[in-house]
Amino acid sequence: MTQDSHRAGFVAIIGRPNTGKSTLVNALVGRKIVITSAHPNTTRNPIRGIISRPEFQMIVVDTPGVHKPKTLLGTRLNAMVTENLDSVDAVLICLPADEEIGLGDEFIAKQVLKQRKVFIAVTKIDRVKPEQLMNHLAAVGEFTAKVGLHVTEIIPVSAKGQDQTELLLQLLAQQLPLSPSLYPEDITTDQAQELMITELIREVAIADLYEELPHSVMITIDEMSQREGKNFFDIHATIHVERDSQKSIIIGPQGTRLKAIGIKSRQAIETLLDAKIFLGLHVKISKEWQRDPKALARLGFTEK
Repeated sequence: MTQDSHRAGFVAIIGRPNTGKSTLVNALVGRKIVITSAHPNTTRNPIRGIISRPEFQMIVVDTPGVHKPKTLLGTRLNAMVTENLDSVDAVLICLPADEEIGLGDEFIAKQVLKQRKVFIAVTKIDRVKPEQLMNHLAAVGEFTAKVGLHVTEIIPVSAKGQDQTELLLQLLAQQLPLSPSLYPEDITTDQAQELMITELIREVAIADLYEELPHSVMITIDEMSQREGKNFFDIHATIHVERDSQKSIIIGPQGTRLKAIGIKSRQAIETLLDAKIFLGLHVKISKEWQRDPKALARLGFTEK
C-alpha cells in the first residue's frame, strides 16, 4: 500500500442509549477501550478508538447516547455528540435489530441529514431470527425514506459474535479521505490513562445497580503514583454519589460491596497497566452533581 493511496479519518458512532455503540467500538478496535453496561447512557465522554491497518487508519468516536435530558449532565452529553458530528468524515447510526425504530431514532437521523456519508449498522442481530432481521431491514429502509436520509450502506452486524464487523470496517474505510496516519500506529485509543482507570472502576461499581443509581455514580482519581524502581502503582480514587442512601448501597453491609468493587477494579486496572497496583477507594456524597454546573466542571463536563 503506497502512501498516496492510504486513507485516514474520523467516524462518529451515534444512536440512542443502549444500542450497542460501545460494544461495536470495542469489536472494531479489537480490544476493550470502552466500558459496556446494560444500563443506558453508560458512555459519558466521546472516546476515540484508533484502528491502524497498512491501507488505512480509522478513528472511531464512541459518543454518549442521544436522549431527552433530565439533568444538566444529560444536556451536556447531547451537546458532546453534536460537537463531534461537526468534524467527522462519516457517521454510523446504530439501530438494534431487536427494538422497533422510534422517535428517538428519527431525532438522531435528522441531526445528520446534511452529512454526505451516513452508514447504518443494524446491531445485535444475534438476538433475532432471520425472518425478524429481514423485517427489520425493510423497516430501516422505510425509515430512511420517511426522514429523507441518504444512506451509503446498511450493514447488519453482531459485535458480540464478530459477525460482519470486518465488512463494516472495510466499507467505512473506503469512505475516508486520502491521508497519512493521524495518530501513532501502535496505539488503540487517545484516552488519557487516568480516564480509562476511572471508567474501569465505574463499570464495576454500576454492574449490579438498578434504576437511577448508575447515573449518579462518578469516579475521580485523587492520586496516582508509581513506586520507585518498581512496576507497581498506588492509586487512590473517589466514588461520587448524590445521596446518603446511595452511599450506603455502594459501601454495602460491613463494607462488602465496596471491597468487591475494589477487587474487581484492581484486576481490570492491572490488565490495563500491565502492572501490579494498590487501589484505595473512598465514597463521597457530591449532592446533585448531575445538576450542578460547578460540580460538572470539576468532573470534566464543561460547556464548550
